[in-house]
Amino acid sequence: MSGPTRNANPSHIVNSSRTFFVSTKTCEGRALLQSERNATLMIDLLRSYVAARKFQLHDFVIMPNHVHLLITVSGEMTIEKAVQFIKGGFSFRLKKELGYLGEVWQRGFSEVRVRDQQSFARHRRYIAENPVKAGLVESPEEYPYGFSYLARRKAAGAKQAAEKLLREPPAALLKICKLLILRSSDRHFRPILAPKNRFSAACKARPSADLGRHD
Repeated sequence: MSGPTRNANPSHIVNSSRTFFVSTKTCEGRALLQSERNATLMIDLLRSYVAARKFQLHDFVIMPNHVHLLITVSGEMTIEKAVQFIKGGFSFRLKKELGYLGEVWQRGFSEVRVRDQQSFARHRRYIAENPVKAGLVESPEEYPYGFSYLARRKAAGAKQAAEKLLREPPAALLKICKLLILRSSDRHFRPILAPKNRFSAACKARPSADLGRHD
C-alpha cells in the first residue's frame, strides 16, 4: 500500500519567504557612510529596491562604516542575491553619481535567520539602539539614517497634513461640497444623495409586520 503524499508541490517549499538580520561593512572600516550625501544615497537605493519588490525591508540603520538590515526575501530571491543588489547597486551609484573611485565594501556579509516574533523584535531593538550605543545620538529617533527617525518624521508629516486639511480645506474640496449642496435641491439628484429616503418610503408602504421578516 502506498504511503500518503507529502509535500506534493515542491514549489510551496521553494517559494516560502524568509527573514534575515543582515550586517555588512565598508572596505577596511572606512566611514564612507557618515556623510549625509552617501547615507541618503543608500536610503534612496533601498527605497528603489523595495518599490521594485526585490525584497521587503522591515528595519534598517546606516552607520558610518556598516549597515544593519532586517529583510525578507521570497523563495525566488536568495539573501545572497538581495545583498548583492544592495552592495553592488550602492557601489555603482556612488561611483557614477558622486565620482568615488575606491573600494566600497568589505567582501562578504553576515546574516542571521529570523524564525519567530521574539527574534524579530530582538533584532529590531538592536538596530534601533545601534547609533545610541555608538554614542552618536541619545535616542533612536534622533539618528537621521535609520528607520526609527524616518518613520517618526513620516508620521509627523502625515499628522501635520491632516491638521492643515481640517484648518484649511482645499479650494477644490470646497467647490465640490458647494456643488453637491446645490444639486441636492434638484429632484434628479435626490435619490442619489439620499438613498435612505427611498428605503424608508418603501418600508412605510409595507405592513409593519414585514419589517421583522428576513427573506
